[in-house]
Amino acid sequence: MSGPAPRLRFAPAPTGSLHVGGARTALFNYLYARGHGGAFILRSEDTDAARSSVASEAVIQEDLRWLGLDWDEGPDVGGPFGPYRQTDRRERYGLAAARLLEIEAAYPCYCTSEELEAERSQSAARGEAPKYSGRCRDLTREQRAAFDAQGRRPAIRFRMPDRDIYVEDLVRGSVHFPAGSIGDFVIVKSEGIAAYNFAVVVDDNAMAITHVLRGDEHLPNTPRQVALYEALAYPLPLFAHVSMILASDHQKLSKRHGATAVAEYREQGYLPEALVNYLALLGWSPGRDRELFTLDELVREFSLERLSKSPAVFDLAKLRWFNAHYLRAKPLLERARLFAAWAARDPAVAAMPEARDEAWHLLLAEAIADHVEVLADVPAEAARLLSDGVTIPPQVSDALQPPAARKMLAELAFIADSSRSREEFAANVTREALAALGKRHDLAGRALFRPIRIAVSGEEHGIELPLLLPLLGPQRAADRLHAAVRSAHGG
Repeated sequence: MSGPAPRLRFAPAPTGSLHVGGARTALFNYLYARGHGGAFILRSEDTDAARSSVASEAVIQEDLRWLGLDWDEGPDVGGPFGPYRQTDRRERYGLAAARLLEIEAAYPCYCTSEELEAERSQSAARGEAPKYSGRCRDLTREQRAAFDAQGRRPAIRFRMPDRDIYVEDLVRGSVHFPAGSIGDFVIVKSEGIAAYNFAVVVDDNAMAITHVLRGDEHLPNTPRQVALYEALAYPLPLFAHVSMILASDHQKLSKRHGATAVAEYREQGYLPEALVNYLALLGWSPGRDRELFTLDELVREFSLERLSKSPAVFDLAKLRWFNAHYLRAKPLLERARLFAAWAARDPAVAAMPEARDEAWHLLLAEAIADHVEVLADVPAEAARLLSDGVTIPPQVSDALQPPAARKMLAELAFIADSSRSREEFAANVTREALAALGKRHDLAGRALFRPIRIAVSGEEHGIELPLLLPLLGPQRAADRLHAAVRSAHGG
């Protein structure tokens, strides 16, 4: 692209955790900025003093960094256009508001909250959308002085121009807002705090933001902001509104659908690269069937032209599939360290000698990789392997009844008892060694492997036996095999 390098911002309100919708917005801004040699700015919109906190700001920053997103300017790193918290920029809002009052593009509004609520109720009774009546638009100097004498503290309202407004959106095309559809709106509250639509325009202009890329819930705010840009003689940025994220029932994604915060997915054992890859595909298409992308590849591939107008549906099963892929793709040693750390979250597992055995960690990472979609699955898998025994369901106990199967299990138990270490046992239960064991008892295939698996795990399917048996270890395997033989004999 020609012209100056783009400047994009992500400007969350620090009133809670970072949700997946906000994370996707941050990601799209980051990808476009990085892909075009531009700057990615983090700004804290903290004017809601009752709900904003430095702690929430820190949590959002931590989540962004966990996702692999860094920023060039922001509250924590500074930059040439700071400060990057709205509460530190009040003087700038005051100067811009004074300018609008001077040119009569804004006016003081003395309406009380009760009067405004009465107006809204009347509009609702008429079946109309609420819109300010403009009752303070043309107050005389004497009327304003009278309200001042009563002790009323005015808000400042922007005088919305009486004309159509068109927003040229890079995703949705030209969006029309008819004249008169938007009433005069507050830009500075009576307590002196700048309202969102005003502060964001002053900040975006002061920070030389070239592209405003955000969720489409902000589209109704855009004509107000465009009118403010024009009244203040600011150059317009380019707008791009991305589709919202819906739950599987096509309702707005919310807590009732499960986890919505990035921190919750982190705590459940999702990998940042999996979440980033999945979020990138919610509302954006690479234009071909490929689905798996690293963050660097997304930077190269991302384009505004392939953003969708249609809502994206958050599919948890698909996210789990992505996560399972990225877990299996990790080098064995890295996966082993992750699995070991998560397995130790179960106190019973943490107390086992295996929890401190790096060789066992490698076996675990290799054995259960195909059975783990998120790291939170690991403690249960490890606990099942390390439990004192297994329960053999009646519906599969028939596998232990044939005399040849019982004799084969008894010999395998003897092999386990005779093994002096996990390594020696592993050498005695390779696929070839088990096949030789079966041959001695005239058993092969399902007739050989099904009784062993049921005896040591109580299940018909699972980890391959040459991996499962060494994971259990010779003593644990022997105990389970002896118990199975006894149960097959009726106790």
